[in-house]
Amino acid sequence: MPMIEIKNVSKWYGDFQVLRNCSASVEKGEVLVICGPSGSGKSTLIKTVNALEPFQSGEISVNGVNLATPGTDLPKLRSHVGMVFQHFELFPHLTIKDNLILAQTKVLKRSRDAAIKRGLELLNRVGLGSQAEKFPNQLSGGQQQRVAIARALAMDPVCMLFDEPTSALDPEMINEVLDVMVKLAQEGMTMMVVTHEMGFARKVADRVIFMDSGEIVEDAPTEEFFQAPKSKRARQFLAKILHH
Repeated sequence: MPMIEIKNVSKWYGDFQVLRNCSASVEKGEVLVICGPSGSGKSTLIKTVNALEPFQSGEISVNGVNLATPGTDLPKLRSHVGMVFQHFELFPHLTIKDNLILAQTKVLKRSRDAAIKRGLELLNRVGLGSQAEKFPNQLSGGQQQRVAIARALAMDPVCMLFDEPTSALDPEMINEVLDVMVKLAQEGMTMMVVTHEMGFARKVADRVIFMDSGEIVEDAPTEEFFQAPKSKRARQFLAKILHH
């Protein structure tokens, strides 16, 4: 059974259809990159996976739990699906340490001591062990995004979703975040990543999905996608993005 399965998902905003019969699956331990032009539905699709965006037709299941089944405990599901956004979403009035332990104690009901221990372990893992007592505005954008990844990992997720995690960062800070993501992939974390970082996609992804106008135009193994994309639209996109 795939870790994430998306079947014929469609979504509308009023009369505007933003997703059109999208189907994809992600096996346990697989890294799937979603790319495509702005407005193609990439972020909307990834947000449907943990029910941050409702969808009007189709089915999505995560770790065997069907999101569309009445009575599905969506907050519980979200607590097992790590999500890292374009903007870091850290609480500015809390220290880094307290940002890391809040959801652990509130949602997972961990003791404060256990939550601190887990939070500091993960802070060290993303290379920021010395920053625990600082506040988010004292850290660079890249550091804040690494904290956001550590915070998501503190919930012991079965999979991780990344929605353009480097697009708000200065170029110098992008690699420090991608390095953490590369390590996660190497450790076997199941990941769906919306990104324009084609170097990262080529290095880490098992498969690449290309979207345009709300549709999945192409779903192919990574090297096949980069070397011989089947659709004209994907060829145009790659020609522009790789040319630069």
